[in-house]
Amino acid sequence: MLNMVFLTNSWLSSFNQPGLCVTVAVLLHYFLLAAFTWMCLESVHFYLALVKVFNVYVPKYILKCCMAGWGIPAIIITIVLIINKDFYGNGSQSESNPFSNFCWIQENGVFYISVVAYVFLIFLMNTAMFITVLFQIHSVKSRTQKRSRFWKQ
Repeated sequence: MLNMVFLTNSWLSSFNQPGLCVTVAVLLHYFLLAAFTWMCLESVHFYLALVKVFNVYVPKYILKCCMAGWGIPAIIITIVLIINKDFYGNGSQSESNPFSNFCWIQENGVFYISVVAYVFLIFLMNTAMFITVLFQIHSVKSRTQKRSRFWKQ
């Protein structure tokens, strides 16, 4: 959906309908945040599968993942819309090129907080999970090498 909204964004913004542009910008923002949220959930799943292998039963795990994956971005979008729906709109008003318009977040502060900071936090989370998994794999490998040396002796 992120790709579909992104690819049709310029075309839809050429209609010069403010409501349509806000809707497209909200959808683009939502699906972008949802994609990164799902990427974060995948790293958590990776951690649970490779580090916490045993005794990791989480009741209704898929339901909780879906609520987080679709709900966290919805909460962020709702907060932005409650503060001011005019944060979303048409980025460029160039008359020479009708397809230079793009519906997106108009306020730099909102963009940096709701997109850049969010992606940065997910990047930090994914990096932490990745390093933890690497250490776990390394420790398992070193333990198996010690066992094999012991049995060879």
